[in-house]
Amino acid sequence: MKKTIYISLALLLTAIMVFLLFHNKQKTEKRVYQYDENKPADVQTMVIKPSTRRESGSYSGIFEPERETKLSSEIQGKVSQVLTDQGMFVNKGSALVLLDKTFLELQLKNADIQIEGLENDVKRYAILSAADAIQGVQREKSELALRSARVQKETIAEQINKSTVRAPFSGVITAKLTEAGSFAAPGVPLFQLTDISSLRFTINVSEEDLIKFTKGGTYRVAADVYPELELSAKVEMIGSKANPGNSFAIQFRVVNTKDLKLKAGMFGKIEIKNIVKSPEITIPASAITGTSIQPKVYVLEKGRAVKRSVTIRSRYQSEVAVASGLKEGDVLITAGFINLFDGARAEAK
Repeated sequence: MKKTIYISLALLLTAIMVFLLFHNKQKTEKRVYQYDENKPADVQTMVIKPSTRRESGSYSGIFEPERETKLSSEIQGKVSQVLTDQGMFVNKGSALVLLDKTFLELQLKNADIQIEGLENDVKRYAILSAADAIQGVQREKSELALRSARVQKETIAEQINKSTVRAPFSGVITAKLTEAGSFAAPGVPLFQLTDISSLRFTINVSEEDLIKFTKGGTYRVAADVYPELELSAKVEMIGSKANPGNSFAIQFRVVNTKDLKLKAGMFGKIEIKNIVKSPEITIPASAITGTSIQPKVYVLEKGRAVKRSVTIRSRYQSEVAVASGLKEGDVLITAGFINLFDGARAEAK
C-alpha cells in the first residue's frame, strides 16, 4: 500500500515539473526576439550626393637655411690673418682668411728669373738656327722649357690667389673654427657660412593631408616667436616616400625679411584657412562595416540590403570620404544593422 502511494507521489511531482518547464519555455520564447525572414528589417538610409567642404588647419615645422657650408682652404699653409668673426654678415667674394704666402712669392720671383733666362735662350737659338749654326731640335727644346716655366708661374700665381679664402656666397658666419697662427689644409673647416636670406620650411603631414598641398602653391607661414609676421611660403617639394613615422615631408621656400628676422632652427606654422575641396562623397563613419583593411557598406536596392566594398580616401572625425564603391544616387543604409546580411529584406523607416 505504501509503495503504491510513493509511486503516485513521484509521478505527480514529475508531472508538475514537466508542466512548469513547458510553461517557462513558452514564457521565455515570448520574450526572445524571433527573426522573421519574411518581415523587412527597419533601417535608416541616406541618398548619396557629392558635396564640397571647407577646411582649416595649421601644421608645425622648422626653418632651415637655404644654403650652408663649411669652408676650408684649397691649399695648405699657416693662417696669418682672420678677417671676420662669428655672427658677422659677409658678402659673396669677401676675404675671410689670409694664409702666409711668403714662400709662394719667392717661388714666383724664381719663376720670373727662369722665364727671363729661357726667353734669352730662345732668341739666341732662333738666330743660330736661322744661320744653320745649331740643330733645330735645340731651339725646340728651349721653347718647350719656356712654355713649361710659364705654366709653372701661372700655377704659383693661382696658389697665391688661393691663399686668400673667400666667401662663395653671401651669408652669416655661424661658426668660427680657426685663429691666426693655426694651420690650414684642404678638408679642415675654417668657418661655417649660412645663407638665411631665404629659408626652407619643412612640415610632415599624413597621407590624408597630402591633397591639401600642391607643388608651386603659395601658403602663409609665421614663426612662433613672430606670430604677427606672416610671410609667403611656396611649395618646392612634396615627399614621394613616407618617413619612419608614416608621414610625408613637404618643403616650402620662404624669403626672409630685409633685417633677417627669421633664423635657421626656428619653429613656425603653416596656416590653411577655408580651403575649398572638390566635390567628394562623404558618409557617416558608423555606416562602415567590416575591417579597416576591407571596409564595406550596405546599400538598399529594390527592397534588399546589398553589401558593397568601398575604398576610403580620408577621414574627417565622424565622417569618411569614399574614393570608390559608391556613386551619386545610391541609397546608403546608415543604421539598423541588427540581423542585416547581404540580400536581406529591408525597408527604410
